Amino acid sequence: MRDATFRKRRRGYTENMPRAARIALLSIVTCAIAVATVTAQQPVKRTPWGDPDLRGTWPSGSMIEVPFERPRELGTRAELTEAEFANFASTLAAQAESDLAESGPGGGATPPPHWLEHGKPSRQTSLVVDPPDGRLPPMTDDGARRAAVWRQHGASDFPVAGPEDLTPYDRCITRGVLGSAFPNIYSAGMEILQAPGYVIIRYEMIHETRIIPLDGRRHVGPAIRSYMGDARAHWDGATLVIETTNFNGRTGSLGRNANGNPTTDALRLVERYTLTAANTLQYRVTVDDPKTWTRPWTVSFPLQRDMEYRIFEYACHEGNYAMRNMLNGARVAEARAAK
Repeated sequence: MRDATFRKRRRGYTENMPRAARIALLSIVTCAIAVATVTAQQPVKRTPWGDPDLRGTWPSGSMIEVPFERPRELGTRAELTEAEFANFASTLAAQAESDLAESGPGGGATPPPHWLEHGKPSRQTSLVVDPPDGRLPPMTDDGARRAAVWRQHGASDFPVAGPEDLTPYDRCITRGVLGSAFPNIYSAGMEILQAPGYVIIRYEMIHETRIIPLDGRRHVGPAIRSYMGDARAHWDGATLVIETTNFNGRTGSLGRNANGNPTTDALRLVERYTLTAANTLQYRVTVDDPKTWTRPWTVSFPLQRDMEYRIFEYACHEGNYAMRNMLNGARVAEARAAK
């Protein structure tokens, strides 16, 4: 009797709803059923010990041409129109033709264009997806000050007095987590390995490797800090969630290679790796550094598993001679000036 009364009341409630509201409710229910059906038909592949299987190589090079920040004229539009996408594809096709050249625009003195990698056409209008306008939030006063100093140190005509004037980027020490994960002009490979209780992420850029426990242990104490931070992971359904703290505040965060906008020791990253298809992984990272930005911001882009991709050596300053050579050159220049 109670069930019959409940069904009658529920039926009366929906019948009295406005027609548009009933249509919207029906659409939501239909979508939920469709998602549940697809999930049931395509179960997540798992490792022998039961974790969702993310193993493989996931290069991000296909997203290189997507702007880091969204052009202002696009506002909150997250995707290109069909006409804009067609123009984008045409531009990349022309670039591919140009890459066949044997030397750069300046002849033999400049590297050929095929030295740089180019991505594939994408409808995504920016890598930054939050704030909604696809642009970085305002910086704090101190964040803006440090960003200006970083830009000055990166200038080609900046007089370098010593190694402390060069950033970890310039010295090829590290790109940090963000610069390692974001699409780069080359060496954009990322390999995920898994073992019981651990996830291992190996980056082609500067050869960073993160060994991340899944056993719920606490972060290390605040006295221990590093360029790549202290990472802890857990599974949220089939999504791998990684929280990283204990950064040393010496790496950047801007653009392809994190060459700009230095972070602080307050930096906290939350990354999410979600399988949306058998070989498609959606990467999402939220950057929270209250000493640098007035609010957190988020980058997100898809990755395709590519078992044919090979991670190559990254010899940025081969033999690590660059610092010695730069300082030697500076001392020679000073001696000449003194004469």
